[in-house]
Amino acid sequence: MAEKQTAGRKVFGEFAPQFAALNDDVLFGEVRSREEQLSARDRSLITVAALFSAGQYEQLKFHMGEAKKNGVTKDEMVEIITQLAFYCGWPKAWSTFPIAMDIYKDEQ
Repeated sequence: MAEKQTAGRKVFGEFAPQFAALNDDVLFGEVRSREEQLSARDRSLITVAALFSAGQYEQLKFHMGEAKKNGVTKDEMVEIITQLAFYCGWPKAWSTFPIAMDIYKDEQ
């Protein structure tokens, strides 16, 4: 029997439930109504994911820098970009990795 495809959720690990919930909020337009309940870090992740999926790389660079300021680590950003590639396509991921490398170049 073939293994059920999870679109990378196993690899996404501890972020999978939170990412799924935030994704649902974005899809159903509930993020703005819950801004006071979301941390700056979570809002940064939502913004990065939205810009990534839209292929808006100039804005993505700024907001990825803001995500870093709001506590998103290099490893977390790489994991998020990798997992978003399953949803949005690898060409977008390959265009996004150099941006992340530039922003996180000072982290080991």
